[in-house]
Formats: sequence, C-alpha cells, structure tokens
Amino acid sequence: MKRITINAERSYDVEIDIAWAEEFEKVLASHNKVLVLVPEEFANSIEIATKASSGVSILHLPQGEAQKSIAVLEKIWDKAAQFGLTRSDAIVGIGGGATTDIAGFAAASWLRGISWYAFPTSIAGMVDAAVGGKTGLNTSAGKNLVGAFHSPNGVFIDLSFLETLPLRDYQAGMAEVVKSGLISDVEILNLLSEAKSNIAELIERSVAVKAKVVSSDFKEGKLREILNYGHTLGHAIEKREGFKWRHGEAVAIGLVYAAELSRDFGLSQAEIELHRELLTSLDLKVSYPSGAFDELFGYMSGDKKTRGNQIRFIGLKKIGEPIWLEELTSDQLRQAYERISS
Repeated sequence: MKRITINAERSYDVEIDIAWAEEFEKVLASHNKVLVLVPEEFANSIEIATKASSGVSILHLPQGEAQKSIAVLEKIWDKAAQFGLTRSDAIVGIGGGATTDIAGFAAASWLRGISWYAFPTSIAGMVDAAVGGKTGLNTSAGKNLVGAFHSPNGVFIDLSFLETLPLRDYQAGMAEVVKSGLISDVEILNLLSEAKSNIAELIERSVAVKAKVVSSDFKEGKLREILNYGHTLGHAIEKREGFKWRHGEAVAIGLVYAAELSRDFGLSQAEIELHRELLTSLDLKVSYPSGAFDELFGYMSGDKKTRGNQIRFIGLKKIGEPIWLEELTSDQLRQAYERISS
C-alpha cells in the first residue's frame, strides 16, 4: 500500500493498492449515516457489502457523464433529505470520474458541506477526478462550469477494479497519465512503453504529480492550471460530441493541440511528435474534423480559464516545463488547429 498526503483546505490521504471493501467498512464505522452513490454497473457488489447496515442508503446513478446533471443532483439532495443526512454524516462515491465529481459536489452543497470519500474505479478517476477536491457537474453551457472546491476526507484506490475495466475506459484514462508525464514527471513517459505491467507505478506517480500541485494551489490561483494541459480544447470537443466521448478521448486531441500551440514558444517538433506517438500507442485519436474549428472556438471562449475576451491555454516550453499562453491570436489558434485536423 502506498499513501500520498494532500494538504488543501484540510489534509487527507490517497491510499493506493488497498482492498476497497475493508476501507469502506472503516468509513461506515466512523459515521452514523452514509449515503453511497454508485453507478448501476457496481450496484450488486455494493449492496452485498452494505445490506446488513441500517446506517447506509444507496442511490444508483446513470453511467458516465449523464451522472453530472442538475436532475441527478436534485435526486441526490432528495435522497439525502429522506435519509436524514446530517453534518456529521458522509457521502461516498464509488465509480469513475463522473461519479466522484458529482459525489463531491453533492457533499459540498448539502448542508453547505459535509464529509465525503472517493473510491475511484477507473484510471481517470484514480489519477485525476477523485484527487484534488475539484467537484462539479455539466450544464447546457459547458463541462464543469458549476462546481466547488471541496476536498474528500479520503481517497481509496483498489487496483483490482482495473482488472474488469473496459478497454475503452483504460485507454481514455491513460490520457491523463500521459498528461502528468508531459507537464511534470517525465519518468512516466518512459514507463508507458510497458504501461500495463507498470500500471501501479504510473498511477502512483500521476497521483503524486497532482498532489504536489494541489497542495501548493488548491483553488487554482495559477499553478493548478497546469493540470488543465490539453483540457481547453478537450472540454470543447466533449461539448460538441454531446458528452458521448470519454473525457480522456477528447483530452488526447487537446494535448496535441496544446503542443502545436506551444510550437512558437520553444516546444520542438520532436516533442510535438512525441505527443502523437504516446497517444496513438494507446489507440487514442490525435486529430479532429477540419470543419469544426469555429464551433469549438465558441465553446473554448466559455472555458473556465478564459479571462475577459482572452482564451488562456497551458502550453509547454519543453517536456516537463509548462507555460501560460495568454495572448494568442485567433489566427494562431486556427493555424494550430489546422495542424491537428483531419
């Protein structure tokens, strides 16, 4: 078992390579009532683990990004009210990144903030969504525009969940691992050549990257923005695709786009090509239709990092050295897009 501590508005641990059911029982024992949020695919196993406890209520959620809606949030609030969830109680999210996102926001908003715990079951959830205290939901205006900074009380990563993770989810989640290597820990990029056999170390290193950043800048004053490398275009693609794509599938294209934007700021052609090589080795797309730029530009203009009328991007001066790209012209944005379009 590995333990990584994050210091944000409170200190908490991310525990890696543990048995989830054992840690789950400890959470149940430390609270009078626990509301468990879990997508249907895990419903049966969670019911088996909790059916004997009268202090547990389970709410089954839709799959994927469909969980992150106002309608689902209202169902969670209604369930919390019916169950009598108080400030000394807790919410537990067991599932992928979408589950931990909505679980965290439900906890942040119920009674102005109660305890919550994350049990991520996907790579994306383990290395990104469940770690760092960013919670949120999607609206018709865009992805994660509504949310709160509300750290979990604990994150528990059971690697056995990955044994049954669908290939598509594995590949998509690895985009976030690649990102961690590109912005900080370059050893991650070396380990990717044998990704499956190195998965425990890849997850640990990726969590460590995020933990270091979040502990220095919890509410995204500036430094934490480096974790959004590739996400500005990625979120726009997710929106254009009606959130039917996996998050990492869109981010993969966004990573290549951010690399192309960095061309004029020091990133070499070889480093740009490395982005493509790493992502295509994971069977992720690295291009997007040529006629989509205007629509994507509109979505990017509403991104959370936009200041005034200026779309801001995270770029790279070189691998492992992020920079802020704050005054790019529309021509630069379009030209970079043309280099990733198909």
